Amino acid sequence: MIQRLLIKNYAIIEALEISFSDRLTIITGETGAGKSILLGALGLIMGKRADTKSLYDKDKKCIIEGYFDVSKYGLKDFFEENDIDYDEEAVVRRELTPTGKSRAFVNDTPVNLKFLQQLSASLIDLHQQFDTLDIHNVSFQLRMIDALANNRDLLNKYQNHYKEYQVNRKKLKTLIEQDETAKKEVDFLTFQLNEFNEVELIAGEQDELETSLSQLTNAEDIKRTLGGAFQQLSENEQSIINQLETIGHSLVNVKKFHPDLENISQRYEGLVLELQDLAQELENIAEDTAYDGERIIETQARLDLIYKLQNKHSVKTVSELIEIQDALQNRLTTFSDISSEIEKLEGKISKQEDHLYKLSKDLSKKRKAVVPSFEKKVHKLLGQLSMEHARLMVEIKTLEELSSTGLDEVNFLFAPNKGSNFMLIKDVASGGELSRLTLCTKSLVASAIPLPTLIFDEIDTGISGDVALKMGNILHKLSDQHQIVSITHTPQIAVKADAHYFVYKNNKADRTVTSVKLLSSDERIRAVATMLSGSPPSSSAIENAKELLQL
Repeated sequence: MIQRLLIKNYAIIEALEISFSDRLTIITGETGAGKSILLGALGLIMGKRADTKSLYDKDKKCIIEGYFDVSKYGLKDFFEENDIDYDEEAVVRRELTPTGKSRAFVNDTPVNLKFLQQLSASLIDLHQQFDTLDIHNVSFQLRMIDALANNRDLLNKYQNHYKEYQVNRKKLKTLIEQDETAKKEVDFLTFQLNEFNEVELIAGEQDELETSLSQLTNAEDIKRTLGGAFQQLSENEQSIINQLETIGHSLVNVKKFHPDLENISQRYEGLVLELQDLAQELENIAEDTAYDGERIIETQARLDLIYKLQNKHSVKTVSELIEIQDALQNRLTTFSDISSEIEKLEGKISKQEDHLYKLSKDLSKKRKAVVPSFEKKVHKLLGQLSMEHARLMVEIKTLEELSSTGLDEVNFLFAPNKGSNFMLIKDVASGGELSRLTLCTKSLVASAIPLPTLIFDEIDTGISGDVALKMGNILHKLSDQHQIVSITHTPQIAVKADAHYFVYKNNKADRTVTSVKLLSSDERIRAVATMLSGSPPSSSAIENAKELLQL
């Protein structure tokens, strides 16, 4: 709740401080004195934008400070998540410099406007005419119905199961995606591995195949060349070996005449024998060599398969291909079949869904059970507030899928006048009607739902007398559970205050400024009497004021 508000150099406020009751604070004052300016200043620390036109003195900065008791709002985690020091009293400060620079602080830590807006949503519920109020929000409408239905424990149970259900659904989605990805990967790996298996690679075969292909494609040249060499060496009449043998015989005849010729003769005989062996080998190779077109085709086809794989995998040897083949095989064996895990999880999710549907039906049953009584009570309160023909209808639709709150979608429909069609609140209710409807609905759930400080501006527009008195009673009763601040011009509401502030103009030498004061008992009598009859108040108005104040 808000404890104090300090305002310096804002609009026509030079400086003022206002402390709030933890129950009902009423603010009244002269027309144009600046009551709504207080809400404008409050809006700044709620994260609304401002400009230098808001400065009282254009040469000084504007400072707005709000002191809040946040001990009951469960905001510690929110502060820590945003690296803000947490204390049970939070100080929110907004500064606007003459140059137009705006800064915001929470507990002396700089924050942005988004943070202020998120924080203020938990601290202040500001109701101004034509503002967007949370009663428009379908999720808040559902919270109200759940509060009346006493659904807190059942809803908590449902939401805990729903969280587990969502976790498992997310896990299942991940597993299915993994399985699909794995299957695609397995298919691709299997395809690649099949290419290797079809080729049936053998280490070292590429060199043998390339050599064999070279021999096969050059067989005729080999046979012709080697055959010719054999003929020249051995078969012709004037063959080289025959000529060498003749020379050898000559050496035999003269070797006895020179001691060195014996050794030379032996070496020569060895040379002839070697040439004879060489000629025989050439003949053998020539006879074994033959052109084989079919074998050439087979060998070339086998090499083409190897070359194709090498190009595809950017390698140059069969040994490298075999390494890739082994790697593919190893990788393929690492993929496990997760279909059984998917099937098991699907079964678990199915059971969770059945349980959630049962819980959601229980929630829906309790919600629908409280609607007639809620509508009836709202109609009664609206009638007391001079809206006797207005009607609220709570529409509960069934969703197609489970949500975080069950299977229900709640919408508040409103018909402000007799014969009016029911429409969404945001499409039909005026500012005054919306404020009164909000007051009625929230007063009915005040003890069951945690609400922030409720601030009402001109909620009493268009009412007076007994209707205003009943509105004051509703506000006062609502303040039993929540802090209420109301700006009013109606004496019947003003008399319900636990703290009554009066806003007035103070004329200085060069300008008019706004001031505010907490009224004493006697001052309250005069202020209420003035609201009843005008200034100065009549004696009968003073007596009437005392009667309203029960003094």
